[in-house]
Amino acid sequence: MARKTPEELRSHRWYGAQDLRSFGHRSRTAQMGFDASDYRGKPVIAIVNTWSDINPCHTHFKQRVEDVKRGVWSAGGFPVELPAMSLSEPFQKPTTMLYRNLLAMETEELLRSYPIDGAVLMGGCDKTTPGLLMGASSMDLPALFLPAGPMLRGHWGGTTLGSGSDTWKYWADLRAGKITQQDWQEIENGIARSPGHCMTMGTASTMTSAAEALGVTLPGAASIPAADSRHAVMGAHTGRRIVDMVWDDVRLSTILTRTAFRNAITTVLALGGSTNAIIHLIAMARRIGVNLDLGDFDELARRTPLLANIRPSGTYLMEDFFYAGGLPALLHNLGELLDTSARTANGATLGENVATSTVFNDDVIRSRDNPLVESGTLAVLYGNLAPDGAVIKPPAAEARLHRHSGPAVVFENYDDMAARIDDPDLVVDENSVLVLKSAGPQGAPGMPEWGQLPIPKKLLEQGVRDMVRISDARMSGTSYGACVLHVAPESHVGGPLALVRDGDVIELDVAARRLSLAVTDEELEKRRADWQQPAAKYGRGYGALYLQHILQANEGCDFDFLEAGVPTPEPEIH
Repeated sequence: MARKTPEELRSHRWYGAQDLRSFGHRSRTAQMGFDASDYRGKPVIAIVNTWSDINPCHTHFKQRVEDVKRGVWSAGGFPVELPAMSLSEPFQKPTTMLYRNLLAMETEELLRSYPIDGAVLMGGCDKTTPGLLMGASSMDLPALFLPAGPMLRGHWGGTTLGSGSDTWKYWADLRAGKITQQDWQEIENGIARSPGHCMTMGTASTMTSAAEALGVTLPGAASIPAADSRHAVMGAHTGRRIVDMVWDDVRLSTILTRTAFRNAITTVLALGGSTNAIIHLIAMARRIGVNLDLGDFDELARRTPLLANIRPSGTYLMEDFFYAGGLPALLHNLGELLDTSARTANGATLGENVATSTVFNDDVIRSRDNPLVESGTLAVLYGNLAPDGAVIKPPAAEARLHRHSGPAVVFENYDDMAARIDDPDLVVDENSVLVLKSAGPQGAPGMPEWGQLPIPKKLLEQGVRDMVRISDARMSGTSYGACVLHVAPESHVGGPLALVRDGDVIELDVAARRLSLAVTDEELEKRRADWQQPAAKYGRGYGALYLQHILQANEGCDFDFLEAGVPTPEPEIH
């Protein structure tokens, strides 16, 4: 393919014409201290930066953006930093998932409305990766993703701590009286000690690894710890590469194929990655018209081994994973389970990128001959309780619960659960099935990570550490347990979950991929006739827009009007 000429650059429409409007563009660029030689005939590269003072995962992005700019300048481009909404997983309420689509919309419109030829997308905290890539995909310019990188290991009293996973573990121990309040304070002070996102295989590392497997990062980018100087080097390499991608017109649509998405799914499964990846990858695929659904995940899960020995499914953390060879080494070990002919953003195939990758610790990154789990790191369930599907991570649950039948203990919403879960009079035992309603895309709203319902305190004190829990919510990738998630349709819109009552017997059979409510169809119809949809949570603003257009979990939770369709026209420049 012939390289673009300067006159073919998108930014030329702003800077290259000889009219009154272009006079304004050039004079105002001079106002910012740039000479025409800085930008004339050069690709304008947007660096979409999701830094903010309240996003701990991205605290290093103030410096990292300068590293990217250095790379862009050295390759003959003109970098412009465009701040975008910062989705801070620990702080933003009710959930960052409510705002993923808003970030996607902002990213798309930033790239469309300004004189941008290509983009570096800076993210990593859970929803920023899919949000940025969804928006950039809809705009379909050359773009590269720069992952934030995981934080360093946590420490407490000689114990290595993993973000999220150990939070849930020690919180349960505190409630059960196994550790002291002083212990809990020391854990709080030692669990997150550097810039970067969660260093377990939570949603952040899952999605940045998926992005690398998709081919929209440079090789190895997802595994480098945020605090490592090699992360700054990767930023500069990314800035240099995006300039060449503009000249060669390497657009996201040429990389994000169905083959690439199936490679990403296989990678997520081999990592023991977050169930959140299901929603995000489906949404990303539907943005560009790629057919991807729950069936792809269940099909690939049946053949993909768990090779990454990383918490919560394994033992180690992302820093160990990086030292063991990182994602390229794991992709190399997957071999023919991947389609290695897929093209990637650096111009090579996936196979070429990982051909010489080496595993330096075969307990951290296992071979296919010695997996942690042979297959089935994810299961998609169907039945009269989940007509459109639900999901579970079998390795994260106690094996005895993979086939289970028990009476429902129903919570109508999160507040109801929080008020009653530790009530000594709650009618519950280790065989009960905890059910949470009104936690889905519309019901919460935003589908928060409430799916790892807490074990009732009186059961914790008896030594119970896992129970079957069912909801239309999501769950943090750092979480674990026999949690059935993403039940669709959700209860808020009248899905069967809305009709469950205390004492109803629920049957879970992971091997059979079945989730059933042992209630007759006639009884369910009677209950449906009495059911009333809860009132909407928002009557104005973004929340109202969200409620009117959000899709269900099995469809990716995107807005219906943002999926692939008639291309949006380029802006008029008058």
